[in-house]
Amino acid sequence: MLKIELFDFHLPPELIAQKPVTPRDHCRLLVVDRGQKTLAHRIFFQIEEYLHPGDVLVINESRVLPARFVAHKEGSGGKVEVLFLREQEGRWECLVSPRKKVRLGQTLVLKEHPEYRFLLEEDHKDTWFVRPLFALSPEEFLRRFGAIPLPPYIKAKGIPLEEYQTVYARVSGSVASPTAGLHFTPQLLSRLKEKGVRILSLILHVGLGTFQPVKEGEVEKHRMHREWFFLPQETAQSILEAKGAGNKVVAVGTTSVRVLESVWQRWGTLREDHGETDLFIYPGFHFGVVDALITNFHLPRSTLFMLVCAFGGIEFMHHAYQEAIREGYRFYSFGDAMFIR
Repeated sequence: MLKIELFDFHLPPELIAQKPVTPRDHCRLLVVDRGQKTLAHRIFFQIEEYLHPGDVLVINESRVLPARFVAHKEGSGGKVEVLFLREQEGRWECLVSPRKKVRLGQTLVLKEHPEYRFLLEEDHKDTWFVRPLFALSPEEFLRRFGAIPLPPYIKAKGIPLEEYQTVYARVSGSVASPTAGLHFTPQLLSRLKEKGVRILSLILHVGLGTFQPVKEGEVEKHRMHREWFFLPQETAQSILEAKGAGNKVVAVGTTSVRVLESVWQRWGTLREDHGETDLFIYPGFHFGVVDALITNFHLPRSTLFMLVCAFGGIEFMHHAYQEAIREGYRFYSFGDAMFIR
């Protein structure tokens, strides 16, 4: 059994990035060579030096919803914060905070728009299933009343939603940004295409599974929350062709990794597929598809850091993180990037 303490480290709070770098592709890049056990300090736009004609770059085109909104308990007027996660059979799965202040059967209402009400229908341990008592779709409702769902460690105010979107975000459904993609600009993507790098897309709508904390002392006992994905046939076929020709498959972000490896585990190959994945990748996992990974610097004890350790090795990734801390790299959603190859 893997103990959770294996994935712990101390991060000085001043290294938690509060705003993105401008321009996006001028953040720092730590290049981690798994084979040579070396580290190199670069700037993100220099990623093109490590990608070659025929390589494929796999991006997650999910778009972040303004998923956070404030409601009040009908009757008492107590304020609660709601984070929409997904819709399922007419009900919305949500995080409701403070959790201890609500109960089954209670109705939540928007204070300034009392026609929008929600019934707390089912307590699902970490989340609530609530039934909207109105006809708007989640996307329509959140577009009118939602706010940017920034992580709690970002204290900066007034950040527009577009700064928390990738430049290629296309299909709405995420409640947190697939942040590894935030470093790409249209100009950098164009240069990569001109070089002969294929840009391939998939969808994973980031939900609770990506950022849910691990509460178990033994890693293997943790269960991931399910997240919806779609792998197009063109992406699947192009990756198989690239691998057959000896080219590299570079995943942009842990979300892209989880889609590709989920489909590979299910079918033993890549093919068009969609559904939900609860794949939990931690050390000991065998990667069938991904050759290299672009990612941000993650929270200690998180499933994201565990995935990175599965890919790069626990000891070496701790070494890389300590180097990043010594060198003052910026961490988390708006932070700097890492290229593990």
